[in-house]
Formats: sequence, C-alpha cells, structure tokens
Amino acid sequence: MNPNPDGLQSPGYKISPELNANVSITTLDRIYNWSRRNSLWPMMFGLACCAIEMICTAASRYDFSRFGMEVMRASPRQADVMIVSGTVTKKMIPQIVRLYNQMAEPKYVIAMGACASGGGPFKEGYNVVSGVDKFIPVDVYIPGCPPTPQALLNGLIALQHKVDGESLRNVRWYGKEAIPAIPVPVLGPDLMDPRLYAHIREYEQQQAAQADGVAQDEAQEGA
Repeated sequence: MNPNPDGLQSPGYKISPELNANVSITTLDRIYNWSRRNSLWPMMFGLACCAIEMICTAASRYDFSRFGMEVMRASPRQADVMIVSGTVTKKMIPQIVRLYNQMAEPKYVIAMGACASGGGPFKEGYNVVSGVDKFIPVDVYIPGCPPTPQALLNGLIALQHKVDGESLRNVRWYGKEAIPAIPVPVLGPDLMDPRLYAHIREYEQQQAAQADGVAQDEAQEGA
C-alpha cells in the first residue's frame, strides 16, 4: 500500500479550486522523498542470468525510465540503488561489499532473484553465498529464478513506497553518529568476515588446546 496516496499535497489543508492548479501545500518530507523516489539511479553491474532480465527491464518494452531510473551509473559514487542481480559467489562478495561502501547515502539494495536472496539452486555449493543479506543490508527482495521484468518493476515500485515512508527526522544518514563502513570479507581457504575474527581466533585456540590435550594423553599412555 502506498503510504503517500495524496502525492505532494498534504491532507488537511483546503485549496480553492481556482488556485488548485498553481498552489500546493506540502511538507518538507514529502517533497524531499518525492524528488528522491523519482530519481533513483541504479548501479550498472550484473552477476548472472538475472542481469539479462534487468537489461530487459531497462529496454524499450518495459522501460523503467518511466520511473526516473534510467540513469544507470558505472560508478558507485554516482549511484544510490544496488540491484544484486544473480548468483553471489564467495569470490564476488568482497567486491560487492566494497562497492556498497563506496556508494553515498542514502542508498538502497535490491536482492533480485532466488540466488541473491538465499543462494537459490546453488545454496549448498562450496563457492556460493547463501544470500547477500549476510553481508550488506537488503531493502527489497524479489523472488523468482530468474524474476521477470514485471517482477523487477514491482520491486522498484516497492522501493519507491519505502522511500515515501521515510522521514528526515529519523533516517540514518542524517544522524549525529557516523555510519560505519561494512568490513570487506576476506577470501582465504573460505570466506571470512572480519567482524568474526575474534570468534575465529577463540575457536582456533580451543581447537589447539584440545589437540594439545589429546597429544599429552597419548604420550602418557605410551609411556
């Protein structure tokens, strides 16, 4: 449901019919969100087969330029919507997090398709991340394998509705505290999240202590 059914016009204020075409009474939140919802710029990158559907959505048959989203930027510093369109591999997730950190606030993420949302048919694969939301926040999930262009349009409209419901008083990018960057995962023998280094170190110490205890017991039994 659209939280802003009246458009820019603020309810509760009557305007005479002769001025209705020239005068509007609104709020700062509404005009700010109206300008943002109609100028969302997606970042121009794709990962797998969902990217083909995203390209179709941008082409003339579906044409998401009707929503002011046709300016797909090749630079994350000029984009405010990341459409994760396809399978997220462990080799690719560090680059996705790095691009997300380089995007300026306000920024939004759309997980397009089953692979980006939860791993899809490759969820049990050794090289696939089971959902991009394990590393970056996702605002809209679009089901399907792959989703149709109509589904992507519906997801973009849902994102517009989310923008309509935001307020300058409580959005995170105007808060007093700085928004910390998300640590970029490290691809080693497996994918490691820097935020979990302390737990990994503790686990390794426990495993080493258990191995030492087993070795000492075996040595005593042999003696």
